[in-house]
Amino acid sequence: MNNCIRLRDLHKSFESPDDGSEIQAVDGINLDIHTGEIVALLGPNGAGKTTTLDMVLGFTSPTSGSISIFDRSPREAVADGRIAAVLQAGGLLRDLTVQETVTLIASTHNNPMSVDEALHRSGLTELATRRVQACSGGEQQRLRFALALLGDPDLLILDEPTTGMDVEARRAFWETMQTEVQRGRTVVFATHYLQEAEDFAQRTVLMANGRIVADGPTDEVRRQASGKRVKARFSTERLASVSATISRFDGVRSVSSDQHGLIIDTTDSDGLARLILQDLEGTDLEIESASLENAFVQLTSNEMELAR
Repeated sequence: MNNCIRLRDLHKSFESPDDGSEIQAVDGINLDIHTGEIVALLGPNGAGKTTTLDMVLGFTSPTSGSISIFDRSPREAVADGRIAAVLQAGGLLRDLTVQETVTLIASTHNNPMSVDEALHRSGLTELATRRVQACSGGEQQRLRFALALLGDPDLLILDEPTTGMDVEARRAFWETMQTEVQRGRTVVFATHYLQEAEDFAQRTVLMANGRIVADGPTDEVRRQASGKRVKARFSTERLASVSATISRFDGVRSVSSDQHGLIIDTTDSDGLARLILQDLEGTDLEIESASLENAFVQLTSNEMELAR
C-alpha cells in the first residue's frame, strides 16, 4: 500500500508570549498514512492536532524532522494539486451565490473539475443560486468542500468538517466522503465528535501533549481501553454483598450501581460473566465493548499524567 503522508521525528516548538519559554506543540511524531484511508485525528485541546495539520498543508515548517506528501514537500504537493483542505472558517464571500463562488475559484485552477460536478458531489446543486450569507453553517462547510474538490486532489485534509451540521447533515456529508475514498482519495480529519470518528473513520490516531498515544484501526484503538462493560441485575437484598464479591474479582476496575443493577468495568468479561451467572445468581447479563470515548479518556489521561 502506497504512503501519501509520511512524518518522521516531527517536532514543532513555539516561544511562549508570556515568559519566552519554549512550548513543544509537536514532540517527535512518526506517522504513515496510506492511500485510500479515512483517518481521524483525535486529541484534547493543545494535543498538537492543528499544528500537525498546518505542517502537512505547508502553512508552517517543522522545527525539526521531515514531512513527505506523495514523495514531495507539502508546498510542492499543494502546488501540484495533490492536496486540498476544508477548514472551519474563512475564505467565503458572503454576497456571492454558491455557484458564483465555485465558478470564481475554479477560474484560479489550470484544469479544474467542472462547476456542475463540484456542486453535485458536494450536494449543493439545489442551492446553486443561494447567496453564501443565506447558507447555514453546514451548507457553508459543504461549499468549502466543493472548493476543495475543484483541483481534483488525491488527499483531503478536513479540520472539524461537520461543525454546524445537524446529525442528518453530518451523516450525508460522511457518505459523500466515503464515496470520494472509493474514487481513490485519502481523507484525514480532525474532529471533536468522538462518535463521528467511531462511525466513519477506518483508522484513529489519538494525540496528547504533542505525541501519538494510540494509532490503529478504530476498533483496535477502542479495545486499547483494555476492557468491557458488564451489566447485570441482582436481588436488592444481595446487592451490597454481590458488589463486594465482584470488586475482589481479578480484572475488575470499577463497580457502580443504578436502578437496574450493577455496572462493572473489567478486563476479564468472560470470567466475570461465569461468576455472575453460576455463583451470584445474576440475571439480564449484558456485555458491551469499550467505547472510543473510554479509550480517548483513558489513553490521553495517561499521557497527561506522564507529562506532569
